[in-house]
Amino acid sequence: MTTAFEPVTVGRYTTRNRLVMAPMTRNRAYGPGAGPTELMATYYGQRASAGLIITEGTQPSPVGQGYPNTPGLHTAEQVEAWRRVTAAVHRQGGLIFAQLMHTGRIGHPSLYEEELTPVGASPVKAAGTVFTMKGPKEFVTPLPLDSAGITETVDDFVSSARNAIEAGFDGVELHGANGYLLHQFLSTNANRRDDEWGGSIEGRIRLTVEVTRAVADAVGADRVGLRISPANPFNDIVEDDHRDTYLALVDVLNRLGPAYLHIAEGPDTEFTGLLRERWGGTLILNPFTPGGYTGPEALKLIETGEADLVSFGALFMANPDLPRRLRAGGPFNTPDYTKAYGGEHDGYTDYPTLNA
Repeated sequence: MTTAFEPVTVGRYTTRNRLVMAPMTRNRAYGPGAGPTELMATYYGQRASAGLIITEGTQPSPVGQGYPNTPGLHTAEQVEAWRRVTAAVHRQGGLIFAQLMHTGRIGHPSLYEEELTPVGASPVKAAGTVFTMKGPKEFVTPLPLDSAGITETVDDFVSSARNAIEAGFDGVELHGANGYLLHQFLSTNANRRDDEWGGSIEGRIRLTVEVTRAVADAVGADRVGLRISPANPFNDIVEDDHRDTYLALVDVLNRLGPAYLHIAEGPDTEFTGLLRERWGGTLILNPFTPGGYTGPEALKLIETGEADLVSFGALFMANPDLPRRLRAGGPFNTPDYTKAYGGEHDGYTDYPTLNA
């Protein structure tokens, strides 16, 4: 029986265990030009015993930012700042991928230093509000990306991926989940196009495929992962034919050969098994836990072969030495969500380890 504490191949790497630190927005990129700080380096370094760390969502361009104080990877200044983060993880023998997250229509003009408007697949405003430094504001109608804009967006992902490797990251994860830009193109409500980038399933998966292909060509497919969240309605997403859509996407991904597929499981948990059968590569699973968070019970998903690795979010946030605690059966610190977004070291780098 395979256990969570055995190594596994992820692209060109062999992990020390099968426990992944999931990407979690923490809103603490207070450095110049939305760059990471020394505090962020401490935070990630503390959690380097994970088999793989996937960073918080990192915008590949200024218009890709959707929340205050999230980091970027599109300037030389940001690349230099990220070096101390990757160095902190590597000093502890860890692996770290940068998650590239373009939020698309989930943003607001007040978040940008330049005069910009969020972009999307179609001019369809998301329901709800976005948090800004001036409080919650309604989403705006995005500018639909034309052919030139799509080409520029793909190029932004490629450039950001190259920046990530230059900054010392072991690879990148493309965020195709949670209602952000790639997910918007996959959806049937945010994407109302009738050109080659919408309409049919082939059209709606095209941007995700093209970004994955282009980034893989730039940095190597074995250093690229993709995160998806089928049937996840977060950020006002509707996917009328999600099973057909994602099976078609996985068929193309099998030919591209990325390092892994990371499923943020939604309410259609039965579908996860179908994707597992269809996908020929390494699978990371973040299981569906409505009203809660992934806990030690998820280790059985590796033992049963339902996943190759399991990603933990809140539990990794609160337990920097999570692999050790999981092996010991606990105890576990409780996540403090009141300090999860923004702030300084409280609720960030001050969670105690078992040694402490």
